[in-house]
Amino acid sequence: MQAKRKLSVLGIFLAIGIVLFLFVGVEWTYFDYAMKNRIPKILAMLLSAFCIGSATVVFQTITNNHILTPSVLGLDALYVLVQTFIVFILGATSPLIVNKQYNFIIALGVMIIASVGLYKVLFERGKGDVMFLLLVGMIFGTLFGSLSSFMQRVIDPNEYLALQNNLFASFNNIHTPILAMATILMLLLIPFVWDDLKLLDVMTLGREQAINLGVDYDRVVKKLIVVVTILISISTALIGPITFLGLLVVNVARQLFKTYKHTYLIIASVLLGGITLLYGQLIVEQVLGFTTTLSVVVNLIGGLYFIYLLLKESKQI
Repeated sequence: MQAKRKLSVLGIFLAIGIVLFLFVGVEWTYFDYAMKNRIPKILAMLLSAFCIGSATVVFQTITNNHILTPSVLGLDALYVLVQTFIVFILGATSPLIVNKQYNFIIALGVMIIASVGLYKVLFERGKGDVMFLLLVGMIFGTLFGSLSSFMQRVIDPNEYLALQNNLFASFNNIHTPILAMATILMLLLIPFVWDDLKLLDVMTLGREQAINLGVDYDRVVKKLIVVVTILISISTALIGPITFLGLLVVNVARQLFKTYKHTYLIIASVLLGGITLLYGQLIVEQVLGFTTTLSVVVNLIGGLYFIYLLLKESKQI
């Protein structure tokens, strides 16, 4: 009951944030225009919060580590590489950059195919070793980052300025068709993985204990790794990379809900993610006047929180 009350409080905060984001600073003469602009933003924030929050909870359970996020798989770096490669080869005026729908489909398709195909092969060769998968992911992330940096230094400075619009997470100019595609893909994933989510409570005990209790551990982990990569790919292709959002909201959820039940942890992480994005974007727009982006603020706070977690873990060793 206490956990349900906490979820209710988070839900109320999220609802208040939605109302504030909809109506703060709106001139009634431009009300219709404001709603057409702000409602897609809210939907994109909620979708991103669901993808990042749920994927991070699942990923931390699989890896049995609370300071890791799916970004270590190199998906953020792969997204930057895809955007940079398109500008490097075709230029900033290419339809694959200018047309947001084409850009979303290309980025999402490359990220899903590359990550799922690559990690499926590596996971099988590594005999189900998640740590081996993480190590390879970090290596590829570094490689992708180096390739992106090289191409960004070579391209024309004007094209680099145009490229930067796609390299930082932004909720401005959310296109409804793209949002609809992302939502449909996310909804299709839920039935595919719904039954396996119930096994996460048992998998928290560790691989050996979960197997002893009848869980087909390797099959479930392979399936969930694929789902995690797709969820993160959806969020990244929709709004851009936000590296530390998952780390921040999931660890706060674990602090608020001292429980092993993933039902509460996933719902709390999604609600906290929505609250963070809504209130953060509200501050960026109404207080800071768009002088910075939300991803910069979230990554700064999340990075500091990551350092705190590392120091906390080192003291416990």
